[in-house]
Amino acid sequence: MARKQLAYYLQNLGHDIPAGIVVFLVALPLCLGVALASGAPLLSGLVAGIVGGLVVSWLSGSQLSVSGPAAGLTVIVLHGIEQVGGFEAFLVAVVLAGVLQLMLGFLRAGVISAYFPSAVIRGMLTAIGLILIMKQLPHAVGYGVDLIVDETYAPETPSGAFFEIGDALEAISPGAAIVTTVAIFIMLIWEKPIFKTNRVLGQIPGPLIAVLWGVMFSMFSEGTPLEIAGQHLVSLPEHGNIGHLIGNLVAPDFTQLGNWQIYILAATIAIIASLETLLSLEAIDKLDPYRRVAPTNQELKAQGVGNILSGLLGGLPITSVIVRSSANVNAGGRTKVASFVHGLMLLLSILFLVEWLNYIPLSALAAILLITGYKLAKPAIFLDMYRRGRDQFLPFAITVIAILATDLLKGIAIGIVIGLFFVMKANFHAAIALTRDGNHYLLRFRKDVSFLNKPLLRELLDQVEPDGHVIIDGTRADFIDQDILGSVRDYLIAAEESRITVHLRNVAGASGTGRELLESGALGVAATSH
Repeated sequence: MARKQLAYYLQNLGHDIPAGIVVFLVALPLCLGVALASGAPLLSGLVAGIVGGLVVSWLSGSQLSVSGPAAGLTVIVLHGIEQVGGFEAFLVAVVLAGVLQLMLGFLRAGVISAYFPSAVIRGMLTAIGLILIMKQLPHAVGYGVDLIVDETYAPETPSGAFFEIGDALEAISPGAAIVTTVAIFIMLIWEKPIFKTNRVLGQIPGPLIAVLWGVMFSMFSEGTPLEIAGQHLVSLPEHGNIGHLIGNLVAPDFTQLGNWQIYILAATIAIIASLETLLSLEAIDKLDPYRRVAPTNQELKAQGVGNILSGLLGGLPITSVIVRSSANVNAGGRTKVASFVHGLMLLLSILFLVEWLNYIPLSALAAILLITGYKLAKPAIFLDMYRRGRDQFLPFAITVIAILATDLLKGIAIGIVIGLFFVMKANFHAAIALTRDGNHYLLRFRKDVSFLNKPLLRELLDQVEPDGHVIIDGTRADFIDQDILGSVRDYLIAAEESRITVHLRNVAGASGTGRELLESGALGVAATSH
């Protein structure tokens, strides 16, 4: 088995190494931006990304998922550091959160991902695509207000997003705009058959060529009117050598284990990080061109080990992150080697490549994420969901709107509630059916008939006219609630006054005419009790 896996990974190296480099280029500003927004040392974001790539990728059962620090946890991290009294104490909570995730994995809590409706997951992917487009437009034109490009977009006002985009368009940097335009053109033509079928060029992802183009433009435009300003380039801190890097790592302060707030924070991180991971995993499985399904419990264990290590090394909390994973899919990644390469490149970059990486324009990375966002939220997806009917389209559309208006987890929760409503509505009508032929009626129970179906049962029985003949058939029902049986008993009594003949088949194990069953008490009550 091990030999087969090794052969499989070696067979796909030509796709995974270039894809891993692309993911690294996308992850680099993400790691820095999430750390900055979290009020944590910049190195903590890189440490989390390195652990996610070098360790979690191999422990995970997913071939395409990429793990690292996520923007969805920035508020929790920011408030958590202040709440527990410092970053060293916060790291203890990260370690404990990893322990809790390990326990969740062994308790098989990953089954919760099976309860996410597919329409809601597609809504999540589409919303993230729209978020990427909105957040990258400022960087694409050289406006660049922040570095965070992940799953959240929370403008201070509902129209804040559009005002920010408007401000960006009024402050266009010509050099950045040229880089973005050409980079998008490169990636689009790279999808054409003439490039994809080429033996050499087909192995190189278009996003990597787009970044190389951005670096060349940045280097050769220095001192010209098209020069890209320093704030619009990648800004990576230098560490020089491995000894200097290790010396800058922050260790957790385990003397704070007596602080009860740390345990509350650890539980919060574990729950939120696990939910985000399961959501991302479900979404990546749907994007995987090979339709592989990752084991969710194994993923929780992998994330638990990752967070323990990240906390011990001074890193931020880790989750599976959809943006980096989507970039991996779009860049042609096929196995977990791509995620490993991204982690290895993060480590090498802060040791040896800082000088060159700091030439990368944010606009080149924005172009990659704009293409990724478009693929996640292209108009054809909206049309496809609309054609599937209201029961699919409304949960999808409401999830998109809710995520844009709030955040990932709140939006998903709203989408699930809406999705459950339509599921219950469908089951409500599917559980009981009435067929009529003249004055003969067949009322059939199907699947599970719960107390929620009482109004429908009464409505259908009211359609039976006087002197009618009714068969109430429970043969196909797996379960009939006692409230439903009570309504049936009441109807048997009321039917006599309307001269309606009722015959039961396998209702609570009883069969026969209504009068016979009432007199025998087969349905749990005799006629004399009424």
